[in-house]
Amino acid sequence: MPRHALAELTPWITAAALAQDAQLPQHLMQRLGVSRRQASVLLRRLADAQWLLNAGTPRRPRWQPGPLRQVVQRYELAGLQEDEPWRRDFAPFFALPAPVRRMAQHAFTELLNNAVDHSGGRSVTVSMRQTPLQLQLLVSDDGVGLFDRIRDSFGLDDPALALFELGKGKLTSDPARHRGHGLFFTARLADVFDLHANAAAFQRRGWQPRQWHATRTAAPTGTSVYWAVALDTPRTLEQVLREHSADGATPSFDRTELPLALLAGPDGVLASRAEARRVAARLAQFESADLDFAGIADLGHGFADELLRVIAAERPALQLRPLNLQGAAAAMWASVQRAPGS
Repeated sequence: MPRHALAELTPWITAAALAQDAQLPQHLMQRLGVSRRQASVLLRRLADAQWLLNAGTPRRPRWQPGPLRQVVQRYELAGLQEDEPWRRDFAPFFALPAPVRRMAQHAFTELLNNAVDHSGGRSVTVSMRQTPLQLQLLVSDDGVGLFDRIRDSFGLDDPALALFELGKGKLTSDPARHRGHGLFFTARLADVFDLHANAAAFQRRGWQPRQWHATRTAAPTGTSVYWAVALDTPRTLEQVLREHSADGATPSFDRTELPLALLAGPDGVLASRAEARRVAARLAQFESADLDFAGIADLGHGFADELLRVIAAERPALQLRPLNLQGAAAAMWASVQRAPGS
């Protein structure tokens, strides 16, 4: 009989170890159609690879999940309630610090709910893996794709512009049921966040907190979101929620952040008043906005004047905080700020 690859077993061995315990050899024999000797060899290989631990004796083994854990499940989207898979199929099988478990629950249920309510697909596959250092979550649906959904709902054809608008937060195609907070905060809970849809892909890294980078897509259909966080992260859900409140103490969503590099072309220039109006769109829903100019080499006078004079006069209560302004871009910003009437 052919040798079984461990990758065939790892999506279900964690749950099987907890459910079967001392009966795990018999479970492998039945599920894989192998002999007792072959099952014993597989169990030893899994233990050597840290997927299992033997908590018993050589003669009476008692198998438990090891430092590596994984659960993979596929669900039909029709009628799916996102809390049930978390509570039943995932949470019981992972050993997580309490703050990480709370962040994982938030990310899991938000991403699964997005697939249920917005994808228009038939099914979703969820994979969660724990390593000695990290928790990793992948949610992939077979729907229309996030960027096509935003194009159809808001007329944004360019995926980078769609992500720019989505990344502000409070964007939803179903305002009666959603407030558009989910993806904004889920991305900011992660050390690694990758979004793939409609032949486009973008990634965000916790050590570059306000930046999104285009990358190669790995999802030919639907939407796939990869979310990962270190098990020893000092980050908490409550901290991330508070960071975007006006007073820094309550979990209200009053402050957003905009990675302006998503608007600029490869030359890193923001020149037009139309681009400034894209920056300002929907910012009336917030009290303040951090404008991240990382990757912006220069500003046109029209862009700076529209933001600092025209839009500032229309929305005097809105606070715009520029970050990472350098070189020619910083000089143009300062020049327009100093001009009479600005």
